[in-house]
Amino acid sequence: MPSRSNSGRQNNILNETENPRVTSTPAAHSTSTNDPENQSGADSSYAVVRLLITLVLMVIGASGMYVVAVVLPAVQAEFGVARGVASMPYTLSMIGFGIGGMLMGKLADRFGVMIPLLVGAVCLGLGFILAGMASNIIVFTLAHGLLIGLCGSSATFSPLIADTSLWFVRRRGIAVAVCASGNYLGGAIWPPIVQHFVDTVGWRQTYFGLGVVCFVVMGGLALLMRRRPPVAVAAAARNGVSLTSERPFGLPMGKAQLLLCMAGIACCVAMAMPQVHIVAYCGDLGYGAARGAQMLSLMLACGVVSRLISGLICDRIGGLRTLLLGSTLQGIALLLFLPFDGLVSLYVISALFGLFQGGIVPSYAIIVREYFPASEAGGRVGAVIMCTMLGMALGGWMSGQIFDLTGSYHAAFINGILWNLLNFSICMFLLRRTSRNRNSGSSGDLQTAGA
Repeated sequence: MPSRSNSGRQNNILNETENPRVTSTPAAHSTSTNDPENQSGADSSYAVVRLLITLVLMVIGASGMYVVAVVLPAVQAEFGVARGVASMPYTLSMIGFGIGGMLMGKLADRFGVMIPLLVGAVCLGLGFILAGMASNIIVFTLAHGLLIGLCGSSATFSPLIADTSLWFVRRRGIAVAVCASGNYLGGAIWPPIVQHFVDTVGWRQTYFGLGVVCFVVMGGLALLMRRRPPVAVAAAARNGVSLTSERPFGLPMGKAQLLLCMAGIACCVAMAMPQVHIVAYCGDLGYGAARGAQMLSLMLACGVVSRLISGLICDRIGGLRTLLLGSTLQGIALLLFLPFDGLVSLYVISALFGLFQGGIVPSYAIIVREYFPASEAGGRVGAVIMCTMLGMALGGWMSGQIFDLTGSYHAAFINGILWNLLNFSICMFLLRRTSRNRNSGSSGDLQTAGA
């Protein structure tokens, strides 16, 4: 009898690994609504309320990522630096955001997500205030890299995505998509607001106000996130029950993680060109920074829609295929920037770019949950998200440097397309490995049945 039980468990593990759409996991069976203990567990009404709080926290934290792109022209003019140097605050904030996400994810795995959120609230508020007081580009850059990126906004992305993935089982894809859409929703909300205040009171006073708002709102909401993930998930981790294979995609664990990290860097180098430089690009074309801010807002608003749709798709076809779809569509959108630079055309392409690439980054979190142990979710999701942020940082800096060298953004768009092709190639490789393993597993089952 024990061997039959172990065999059944192994079959369930193999089934989930080879077909991530299957959700018949031990955690799913433990969320009965008749059990009072589980009414605040996975897939419960409390999980939904918690998801809404997470969404607001994501919006607040997103301010650290997107406002610097809006103030870039004003900061460049005031400090009298080149475009590449003026892009460095964004670059360092993204590097800090990525590294901080991994560290905050591990902190959340150990102490719960409330602690990193409280740390983030304090540092994000201080970071904006210090940046607003900066007397030179060096202080402004360090404030973004260390306080806003590393210790501030980083607490509101990777840790929250990993936490959300542990509160949902049956609709994990759409739940993670709703959570991650807060980042783009913030990107849609903050640029026009910040541009308005920059035009009326200046970028320094705008940063002071942002610091106060982020500290008060984020700190208050963090106190509502005290509860740890459901007992069923924690118990499974303690008992060493793994719902995934020890060889994701048929590869050693470290190599599989490395390939996901490389894919994350590549896709986000490509993604950074329009997101970081669209405001400056419109200024160079003579349309004005305000038009660029509107395009950035439109791009990220469409990204919210894209993330929600991608979440639904993810629940049907799995994270890896969703990532491949997003990579393909993002490449198409980048190609459209090359021949079209009219005002109306840029509005349309910005909307398409948002719709095409919005679901890419959340797909990595779903892939990690599908192919890696749940007990390592925070650290592994944080590592991949760190690489996506490094890609955004590298892409933002590279685009600025290419502009300084060539005097236009045409070569920068081509650079983004090449990096996107690298991401597409990695996705295809992993998908073929997964299909090959599934076919090998099916052949083994048939041979066992025949014996």
